[in-house]
Amino acid sequence: MGHSGLVPPHGGELVDRTGASPERVAPRVAVTLTERQQCDFEMLAIGAMSPLEGFMGAADVASVCDRMTLADGTLWPMPITCAVDDATAAKVKLGEPVSLVDDAGRLLGYLTVTEKFRQDKKRQAVKAFGTDDPAHPGVKVLMDEGDTCLAGRIDVVTPRHGPMFADHRLTPAQTRAEFERRGWRTVAAFQTRNPIHRAHEYLTKCAQEITDGLLIHPLMGATKDGDIAPEVRMKCYEVLIEGYYHPDHTMLSVMPAAMRYAGPREAILHAILRQNYGCSHIIIGRDHAGVGDYYGTYEAQEIFDALPDGALKIMPLKFEHAAWSKRAGGMVSGKTFPKIEGDQVFLSGTKVREMLLRGERPPVEFTRPEIADILIESMRQS
Repeated sequence: MGHSGLVPPHGGELVDRTGASPERVAPRVAVTLTERQQCDFEMLAIGAMSPLEGFMGAADVASVCDRMTLADGTLWPMPITCAVDDATAAKVKLGEPVSLVDDAGRLLGYLTVTEKFRQDKKRQAVKAFGTDDPAHPGVKVLMDEGDTCLAGRIDVVTPRHGPMFADHRLTPAQTRAEFERRGWRTVAAFQTRNPIHRAHEYLTKCAQEITDGLLIHPLMGATKDGDIAPEVRMKCYEVLIEGYYHPDHTMLSVMPAAMRYAGPREAILHAILRQNYGCSHIIIGRDHAGVGDYYGTYEAQEIFDALPDGALKIMPLKFEHAAWSKRAGGMVSGKTFPKIEGDQVFLSGTKVREMLLRGERPPVEFTRPEIADILIESMRQS
């Protein structure tokens, strides 16, 4: 990969676990993956989680929790595990493959089990999420899953059956090929799980000024209740890009990962994933991957400063909160313009939601009218 000029994958090689044949003798045990495990499975399958080749064993999980590295010293911030209930775990024999199926019972692939271990959920929650509060959506998913983890390499028949947005669901190998086709060497990734409003548009365009291209890379795996429906978000991205971005320097692809809402550690994970997709830069905004008030406003940016040199090849682009300034007549941030009482157009998410529910468009300084229309229409229908 080195000669292409794109950033190398995390760990040096892009993993590909796809292409397994479904025709083998069906294993004795089938494991139904949870929604988050299905997302992790797809990300592992396509190499987005390189250098991982499957679900983590106990040594890697412990090392990730304590040192934020895999057991071999490679930077990695979050445990990626396949937890099952006790009844399933009891049936599994070490060295044997198990079938991995989705909630409809369709075969996804196989896991050759090299290890079974009990997970210490409380410890993992405190280390990875910084809290064991069951009200935290990521902690809740962890607490609700089984107590025993199955570790081993996966062999993938299909990363996912009938996935949404199949034409925009590019693998890391495909995004890298497309960047090369476009002649992009430097690419900024924008992680998002919401429609893009004017403040985010400003951040992405600042990033475009200093790179060859922008990958708008919405996370379309499992999110929490209350997040906007994927189809609605996708329509917002397409309309916005068509109307307000340069087609030669902008690309849209979805990332099938699950949100963990782990704040600073998830910001590192998002950076690793985007490095695997071929991006040289990632936009890290205020409270990246945060939820509620579990994390400090800029904690997700500060964690990058503590990493050893060379641990990541992708560069974080750190942005402060941006808003429209009436006095400046444009978008400003805490770095570019002083705060003046009543000058900035700032709307809370709750206030925007209330306006949209009433069928009112938020001001153009906050959101593009086409985006407001899509959101108003989707709320009318729900």
